[in-house]
Amino acid sequence: MGKTLYRKIWDDHVVRELDDGLAILYVDRQMVHEVTSPQAFEGLRLAGRTVRRPDLNFATMDHNVPTCDRGNIKDPISKAQVEALEQNCADYGIQLFGLDSDSNGIVHIIGPELGIILPGNTVVCGDSHTGTHGALGTIAFGIGTSEVEHVLATQTILQRLSKIFKV
Repeated sequence: MGKTLYRKIWDDHVVRELDDGLAILYVDRQMVHEVTSPQAFEGLRLAGRTVRRPDLNFATMDHNVPTCDRGNIKDPISKAQVEALEQNCADYGIQLFGLDSDSNGIVHIIGPELGIILPGNTVVCGDSHTGTHGALGTIAFGIGTSEVEHVLATQTILQRLSKIFKV
């Protein structure tokens, strides 16, 4: 019997299968935003690590951006997170679709719109909505802050093969 699309993409991205059923998967694209990334970048700094593939990581501000008067973020924590993302992307060479960019927008929308997220990719972002990219023929995971840091440092993620079923 043939393989499912999920299994084809999975098999193409396995770096190593571990004894306990986990696998190290190569990540084609990581989308980064201002809420789950400050601690990840700080973890890199504290460990003296770099971003392994800055060209495969893309950033935008979306969670803390006001609908009107976008350049005037009044909440100090929100403003600090936006400023931290700007600085982190500059420090680590990650493409940022900032507030002044025509390509700035919701992290889950700009990836497909800009051709960053493509069928056959593995995709991660520090946000649960990332799984919606599966509709585009990807394997996509919403991940936590420590995993954002891990992907930045290694361009891989530790995952277990999901169960699949016919619908």
